[in-house]
Amino acid sequence: MRLLNRDLFRSFAIGFALGGALIVAVMSTGPGGLTGLVGQAIAAPATAPANQ
Repeated sequence: MRLLNRDLFRSFAIGFALGGALIVAVMSTGPGGLTGLVGQAIAAPATAPANQ
């Protein structure tokens, strides 16, 4: 049994191709394609520290 046989490389290639196709499909939905999956980041208001 070899550590790096052809089945391993084939699995990596299939996973890479499917992952790339998924990214292209999500990004081609238009602007804000990931808005339904990832929420908008909102920063906390910046306030000056209280003088002590």
